[in-house]
Amino acid sequence: MFNIAADCELNQYITPSYLPDGAILPSTFPNLQLERKAGTNYYYNMLLDNQDDPDVQNMMGDADDMHDTWKEFDNLSESEKKLLKSQAEYQLKEAAEECLKSRGQLPGEIAHIYKRITEVTPSKFNWRAYLRRFAGNSYIVETKLSRKKLNKRYPDAPGMKFKPKKHILVAIDTSGSVSNDELVEFFNEIRHIHKTGTEITVLQCDTQINSIEKYDPKKDVRVQGRGGTEFDPVIDYYNKNSKRFTCLVYLTDGECYTTITPRGRMLWVISSKARINEQLPGPQIQLN
Repeated sequence: MFNIAADCELNQYITPSYLPDGAILPSTFPNLQLERKAGTNYYYNMLLDNQDDPDVQNMMGDADDMHDTWKEFDNLSESEKKLLKSQAEYQLKEAAEECLKSRGQLPGEIAHIYKRITEVTPSKFNWRAYLRRFAGNSYIVETKLSRKKLNKRYPDAPGMKFKPKKHILVAIDTSGSVSNDELVEFFNEIRHIHKTGTEITVLQCDTQINSIEKYDPKKDVRVQGRGGTEFDPVIDYYNKNSKRFTCLVYLTDGECYTTITPRGRMLWVISSKARINEQLPGPQIQLN
């Protein structure tokens, strides 16, 4: 009964063209005159109180026929279950944001999950102090023309202004072994690294590099990957582009190893739910 109520609630946030035929909606039970977007508990109680309704009985019968698929879920590996969970939460986040953009109001159950997967929490590490020690005096120098700075050779021409700035390559392990909670933890730390005045390029990788883009705190990042785990593609990319970056920070659960030695500064950041992997080369810290 609860699954029927959950479908009745969640299907309202999905574009109708994406719904399969016979998808459960409040209109599926016309005799009950159900309110729209009222929350899973509301639909559960209403369906429970009206079990004699023919439409409710038909749905209960159809739900019984679906119980065999639950056994298939039980036989999945932990990484496959994590993958399904993260995909479901990503779709929920997308649906919730579409609702908010249209000035809708999220029901309590959905709002709670949305807050959990989007909330910015305090940093679990002192990035400002650590990056000062770890990256040292390694900077990427930005130059730009400035009328305020005199050009000694050509007095009428604008001078050059030099601005040293750290530019960090942050790699995110988006393999299936990394839970959605760990990804939330990773992106939260990236926000705090950015607040130190550091330019960040975010690289997502599972068994291959899936995206490389400049970090923008105002832009939502779509997680790409969720397959197996390989660290080599990231380190190989870093070695080929080491002159562009101050250092490499790799956010991961550490459940893999690499045979490639980084040619520049590199830091492994292990999630709070994982353990330090002594086989990984170079310094490691764990979020806690």
